[in-house]
Amino acid sequence: MSKTLNVEPQLLTGSYANLLNCDVTSMSGPVGLTIGQPYLTITHVRVTNNSNVGVPVYMFKGGSGASVAGTEWPWAGKIVPANDAIDWFGTARLDAADFVVGKAGTASVLTVTFEGTIDISG
Repeated sequence: MSKTLNVEPQLLTGSYANLLNCDVTSMSGPVGLTIGQPYLTITHVRVTNNSNVGVPVYMFKGGSGASVAGTEWPWAGKIVPANDAIDWFGTARLDAADFVVGKAGTASVLTVTFEGTIDISG
C-alpha cells in the first residue's frame, strides 16, 4: 500500500543537514504483528529562492550528514535564480539507510520541498 508523502518545506542553511530519511527504529506493531521497513519514492523536488540574487544548492543521496563526491543528487552547485525555483522530476527510491543531505550557498534563502510516496517493504 502506498501513501502520499507529505514533507513540510525546509529552509536550507549554509551547513550540510539531513533533509529526508525514512528509518523507523521499531518495527513491532500490535501483538503478533511486525511490519516491514518503510521506503520513500521521490518523484519531485523543488528548491525555491526568496532572495534577489542567484544562490547555489547542494544536495546528496547517501549516508547521514554526508556530502561525498559521486553521491550528488539531484543538484551539485546548481544556481537557483533570484525569486524563482528549480524542479527535479523523476523516480528515486530511498531506503532506511539513505539520507538526502543538503545546504544552500547562502543560509536561509532557499526552501526545499519533496513529493512522492511512502511504502512498506515486502
